[in-house]
Amino acid sequence: MAKRIETVGLSCFYGKTKAVDDVSIAIEPKSVTAFIGPSGCGKSTFLRALNRMHEVVPGARIEGQVLLDDEDIYAPDIDAAAVRRTIGMVFQRPNPFPTMSIYDNVAAGLRLNGVRRKSELDTAVERSLRGANLWDEVRSRLGKPGAGLSGGQQQRLCIARAIAVEPQVLLMDEPCSSLDPISTLAIEDLIFELKDRYTIVIVTHNMQQAARVSDITAFFTLRGPGEPGYLVEADTTQKIFTNPSEKRTEDYITGRFG
Repeated sequence: MAKRIETVGLSCFYGKTKAVDDVSIAIEPKSVTAFIGPSGCGKSTFLRALNRMHEVVPGARIEGQVLLDDEDIYAPDIDAAAVRRTIGMVFQRPNPFPTMSIYDNVAAGLRLNGVRRKSELDTAVERSLRGANLWDEVRSRLGKPGAGLSGGQQQRLCIARAIAVEPQVLLMDEPCSSLDPISTLAIEDLIFELKDRYTIVIVTHNMQQAARVSDITAFFTLRGPGEPGYLVEADTTQKIFTNPSEKRTEDYITGRFG
């Protein structure tokens, strides 16, 4: 079941350095929200804060709240591993487990969660690979290494791995940046299909991609040189790309800066 995710006054730090400043945004279920903005403005840091991946970096911390259907995922009694199962993540570069087969890559998270019965794993692996539009391409070689697939197939394998544990939110950090145009199109088509079941947030440097796949676009930039990133505005993708409220957004969209 897709869930709503909301940040309230969220700031992200690396040691004493503030990377993201005071962001409040609500991301609705069964929608695609794209984060755009110049390099180094904190988009990926903010994304990683949404499932507590940010805190894996030594010295990293947050201030503010991240609410998943009104529950604070940073509350002291909340298990970070459980958060990351509920809020899955797909990274910039395809990262299948190199020594594992295609099957075992998809089943890895399920096994960590205690699923042992082969029939149950078989069903979940097929369902996830079908969900990632990869089943027909790999069904005859599930025992072969995942690392032997093409870049685009590897990224879809990583998406299959993420959705196998049935998360409610799916975060994607520039999932197409290392892919060719055909593989990129396959991932974009997949994002469009997955939003019926998940809340999806995608960081992208490609504004055409944001325009194609997202319902909502959020524009981030830096407050100034050496200063933290912040959210300038978030609105429907159509409005952001045709009639943004803020001049900084318009300047970025039209290529006048960034």
